[in-house]
Amino acid sequence: MLETILANIPQREPFLFIEKIVDRTADSITTSKILTGQEDFFRGHFPGAPVFPGVLMCEAVFQTGALLMSLRGESAGNSKTALVTRIQGAKFKNMAKPGDELLITVDFVEMLANAAFMKGKITANNKTIMTIEFAATLVDNQGV
Repeated sequence: MLETILANIPQREPFLFIEKIVDRTADSITTSKILTGQEDFFRGHFPGAPVFPGVLMCEAVFQTGALLMSLRGESAGNSKTALVTRIQGAKFKNMAKPGDELLITVDFVEMLANAAFMKGKITANNKTIMTIEFAATLVDNQGV
């Protein structure tokens, strides 16, 4: 399933934070990422007590949302890229640590013109790690 992800969003290692598609419907997608502890950001966040940075949790949700938009056909055959335009209501409820498998779920809310409104959630070990609402707009790939 990594091939499907790579074919539909532009992010690549070391800035790709989703690894596989776990489930998908027309208006929802769940991806996953296993935190191995070997990721470079853990060296500095925080030495001796590593925690997955909240901003990277947001990015994992945004990448999952971009994948959903692409798979829904919103990106016009990959000639467009989804860029985040609004973030609201981000809530961090628990920490994600090495060894955790993150389940990243994004639900499509509505499309207005070229802006998609979505809600995202990350869970690990049957606990909600974070929730967020966001919007993304589509831009021509030449503008990225």
